[in-house]
Amino acid sequence: MPLVEETSLLEDSSVTLPVVIIGYRPYLSSEAIHPNTILHSKLEEARHLSIVDQDLEYLSEGLEGRSSNPVAVLFDTLLHPDADFGYDYPSVLHWKLERHHYIPHLVLGKGPPGGAWHNMEGSMLTISFGNWMELPGLKFKDWMSSKRRNLKADRVLPEEVARYYKHYVKAMGLQKNFRENTHITSVSRLYRGPDGSDGQDRDVAAQRLQIEKSKFTRRNWEIRGYQRVADGSHAPFCLFAENVALATGTLDSPAHLQIEGEDFPFVFHSMPEFGAAVSKGKLRGKVDPVLIVGSGLTAADAVLCAYNSNIPVIHVFRRRATDPSLIFKQLPKKLYPEYHKVYHMMCTQSYSADSNLLSDYTSFPEHHVLSFKSDMKCILQSVSGLKKIFKLSAAVVLIGSHPNLSFLKEQGCYLGHNSSQPITCKGNPVEIDPYTYECVQEAHLFALGPLVGDNFVRFLKGGALGVTRCLATRQKKKHLFVERGDGVA
Repeated sequence: MPLVEETSLLEDSSVTLPVVIIGYRPYLSSEAIHPNTILHSKLEEARHLSIVDQDLEYLSEGLEGRSSNPVAVLFDTLLHPDADFGYDYPSVLHWKLERHHYIPHLVLGKGPPGGAWHNMEGSMLTISFGNWMELPGLKFKDWMSSKRRNLKADRVLPEEVARYYKHYVKAMGLQKNFRENTHITSVSRLYRGPDGSDGQDRDVAAQRLQIEKSKFTRRNWEIRGYQRVADGSHAPFCLFAENVALATGTLDSPAHLQIEGEDFPFVFHSMPEFGAAVSKGKLRGKVDPVLIVGSGLTAADAVLCAYNSNIPVIHVFRRRATDPSLIFKQLPKKLYPEYHKVYHMMCTQSYSADSNLLSDYTSFPEHHVLSFKSDMKCILQSVSGLKKIFKLSAAVVLIGSHPNLSFLKEQGCYLGHNSSQPITCKGNPVEIDPYTYECVQEAHLFALGPLVGDNFVRFLKGGALGVTRCLATRQKKKHLFVERGDGVA
């Protein structure tokens, strides 16, 4: 549905969008007993209230998990109690559709619902279990059964996750809230406070007029962009919103080594690019090895892709193979045998000056790439300074990625813990209030998911809870002001 069809409607301030929220709300199930007795006792104190209406800081206190965000840990333990200890306890929550809590919203995305899952390498299994990917009201296993496919293993293919999310939007009747093929070019502040401080887009008089016109929903944000329509043309749009939630992920811009020759066409920077080259047979029969740079799971995926296609691999990474911080150390062998196979090769098939490259795979721990040459050669350097030159058939640099926040001022850097550096998932996430997910540096702007350090879907859902709790509380206060005739909340 083209956004341009709504242009005339959006000129009226009454349809300025408050934010992205759905009317499903979680409650403690009547028969539920959480294995954490302290948490269960807290939940019993307000059993009649939705989790959205409870004190998230109080409920989160003392909980530990694999996220640095306390609400993410809380919501995860409510949905998957003691999951990190290997248990498969049922969720202690049940969901109610309460339409009176619905908040008008719009979700803008470059592609279909499911985002980056649609672009991931199809032959690799997910890190997380299938049930950790599911959303409220539709169990992943039930959806798989409806497709006449059995969930034979706990881990699933990215393609299945992408289809599940796309189906979820239809099953829940949310199509009208989603706009695909949209590209955001600008998200800018329209109003910054009664004192007019930092007002960059309106003078004080215009700001006051804007508040008066918009009644009880402030046009805090102006969102500009375009939507790619069926004939390939671009339809520009301009929306206004009281609140904006950033959920872009961090896969937009692959990280680069910033070295000579990195822009040559034989150097790839994403797993989909490399996977496509392999599947199309572009590297079939090549004698020269593929160079893979990186020590994370995406680099391991590339190693497996090449190895399983009988393409020889040179695997370069800066750390020692025995470094305890490598992600492989955190994955149980029984659940992730393919990644432990890669890790075993990293440790046992490393290069030595006394031997040549191995026929299938050779690792280069504590090495980095100095440069790529036009004749498809690369220069590697060890931690001791020794240099080596190898002829390649291709190179794949998989050392992480960064979000594209070009639509924000300063590329969004001012939102990070270190405002002088770009936003990254691990090193410099967006600084947020830990219980509301509102940006510390920008009121009415929220961030969740990888932007705040939560790479896994199971923890991203806690961000949605935090945002919902914050906005529901503000909406209640606003309604009280309206009922009393006190003016704008």
